[in-house]
Amino acid sequence: MDSAARPVRQKLPRRAVHGVLLIDKPLGWTSNDALQKAKGLLRAEKAGHTGTLDPLATGLLPLCLGAATKFSQVSLDADKRYLATLRLGQRSSTGDGEGQIVEEHAVHATLADVQAACMRFTGPIDQLPPMHSALKHEGKALYEYARQGVEIERAVRRVVIHHIDIVDWQSPLLVIDVSCSKGTYIRTLAEDIGTALGCGAHLAGLRRTASGPLDVGRAITLEALAAMSDIEREACLLPADVLLAGWPAVTLPDDEAGRFLCGLRRRVTLPDAAAVRVYGPATDAAHPGAFLGSAHICGGELIADRLLSPTEVQALTA
Repeated sequence: MDSAARPVRQKLPRRAVHGVLLIDKPLGWTSNDALQKAKGLLRAEKAGHTGTLDPLATGLLPLCLGAATKFSQVSLDADKRYLATLRLGQRSSTGDGEGQIVEEHAVHATLADVQAACMRFTGPIDQLPPMHSALKHEGKALYEYARQGVEIERAVRRVVIHHIDIVDWQSPLLVIDVSCSKGTYIRTLAEDIGTALGCGAHLAGLRRTASGPLDVGRAITLEALAAMSDIEREACLLPADVLLAGWPAVTLPDDEAGRFLCGLRRRVTLPDAAAVRVYGPATDAAHPGAFLGSAHICGGELIADRLLSPTEVQALTA
């Protein structure tokens, strides 16, 4: 075909898209890969993810689009839940299955031994961030130094492991369900459990199943998203306040809602609260009021923290 006769494919313009998209990140993709793919499919002007998943990991990756990005920190700070597969008896250079095996030992652990080791790491613990991580040092991720054979001094971090449940134990593979605070390194937990058992271990597989109130059961694959129409993709978006689910809700009358959106403090007869979600008046029992933003209550005053603009409020309730 003559080049002059070829049809010209027009690139559709970006647009304002608001909401939260739950992606089930595939194996081998970086979090940014998944973000850019979803952002392109939705033609969204603005988007960000709420916590990096390593390429080795799969599972829940919440994406915030448009106005929802104002509340992404809530998801970043939320507790996480993982399904982790540990390969006992082997230590790797990276702490996971991508590295070289540097030590091998026989595994003599019983179920009781494994249970006791897991209990040792339940509650507040100190972790040393691994070199093969996205943690930054002087603007570069630690894994970049690690690939160059450079070891960077790191400070230990206090994290909280809420629970470790044994899902399956077929030596040398151990599958655990872990609920933990933000900033917890599961590969470090895997290595620590292996050390406690005296045989070493590395992380052979990882799947994030929850982040705060968000569950992977509600997530969609990128493959499925790509097969949808624009209308179907937009129907997958959750409202921005899904990130704040579980926070106390405050509903304001119409005149008070307008003042709140202007950043003015409002008097309320409510107890102090570190974080609340704020809504305008409900139209009826079946339709709650428009989400306005987040705030805290101190000394009988409702004080705004993160506010939506009137345009964003209208877009989110459309």
